[in-house]
Amino acid sequence: AARDVARGGDAARGDVARGDDEAPRDVARRGSGDVARRGSGNVACRDTEEWDGSGPGYEVIYLLDAGDEAVARLRARLDALGESLVVVGGDGLWHVHVHVDDAGAAVEAGIEAGRPHRVRITHFASDAARPAPASGERVPRAIVAVVPGEGLAELYAGAGAATVPARPGELPGSGELAEAVRRAHAHEVVLLPNDAALHHTAAAAARDARHLGVRVAVIPTRSAVQGVAALAVHEAERRFDEDVVAMTSAAGATRYAELAVAEHRSWTSVGICQAGDVLGLIDGDVVVIGQDVAAIARTVLDRMLAAGGEMVTLVLGEDCPETLADDLERHVRAHHLAVDTVVYQGGRDAALLLVGVE
Repeated sequence: AARDVARGGDAARGDVARGDDEAPRDVARRGSGDVARRGSGNVACRDTEEWDGSGPGYEVIYLLDAGDEAVARLRARLDALGESLVVVGGDGLWHVHVHVDDAGAAVEAGIEAGRPHRVRITHFASDAARPAPASGERVPRAIVAVVPGEGLAELYAGAGAATVPARPGELPGSGELAEAVRRAHAHEVVLLPNDAALHHTAAAAARDARHLGVRVAVIPTRSAVQGVAALAVHEAERRFDEDVVAMTSAAGATRYAELAVAEHRSWTSVGICQAGDVLGLIDGDVVVIGQDVAAIARTVLDRMLAAGGEMVTLVLGEDCPETLADDLERHVRAHHLAVDTVVYQGGRDAALLLVGVE
C-alpha cells in the first residue's frame, strides 16, 4: 500500500491470488511508500565463491533519485539484465530491486538513471551455503510475515508467526525473506508480504525455498491488517491448501486504510497536498486531505463502513494522538450499529494509523 502519497502512488490492484507462491503480475509501479530520501550512499556487499545455483547469482537493491523518463529507461535495461524486477515509488524517489548475474551493471544502470543510494548487494551463494537449523525436526507448518512496527511484530509473534521487520525506507529483499522461511524450519510455509510492493519479492523467495524442499504459498496481502485477518482464521490442523484458501479469503475480504503525513507538496487523486498535511488512504488511494488526525480518521472509517462491515481493526502508530482510539471507538458505536472494534498498538516504525474493515 502507498505509505507516502506525497511521493506518488497508487497501490496495485487486482484479486488476491490463490495459487502456491503466486503473486499478481500487475504489481504497482508507484506508491511503495515511506522511503527516506537520505542514505549513506555506501554499498553493502556480501561476496563468496562463484554462484552455481539456478537463476541469477545476485540480488541488488537500492533507492534511486531520478525522474520518470529515466526510470522508464532503467526498467527496460534492468529487465534485460535479470529477473524479479520491482521498481516502485514516484515523485523523484524510487525503490529498485532486481536479481542479476552482473551486480555492477545493475548499479551502473542506476547511476546512469540518477543517484542511487542505500545500495545493497547480496550473493545468493552466501545464503545457500548457510547450514539449515540443526536442532529438532521440522515443524509441519509455519507463518512468515513482513510486519511494520514493533507492536505489530509482537502481535504477529503472539499468533505464532515468524516476522521480518519492514524498516522505514527499506523493504526487505527476497534473500531476507528466503532466510526467514529457512529459519522457520517447516515443511510448509505461508508467506504474508503485507505490502503490494513485496509481492514479486515474496514470490522469488518462495521459489528459492523450493531448493530446501519447503512448500511455500504466498498470500499477497497488501497491508498488515489483511495479514491479521488471515492469521485469525489460520488452522495448522487443516490441509495446507484448505488453510491457504481460508487465509486468502479472509485477507481478500478485508479492506484496508491508512493515515500518513505528507512530507512535501504533491499532487494526489483528490488535489494538492502540502507538507505536514494528514492524508487518508483507502485501498492505497488518497481519498481525503486535512489537518486534524481524528477528523480524517472518522471520514475514512465512515467511507469504509458505508459499504458494510462487521469488524474494525485499528493499529495505532507511535505518533498517534493518545485519545484517538477512544474517539474512534465512540464514533463507531454511535454511527455504525453492530460493528465491533479492536485496537492494537503498532509501536515504533508503524504507520500513523492502519484501519482494517472485515
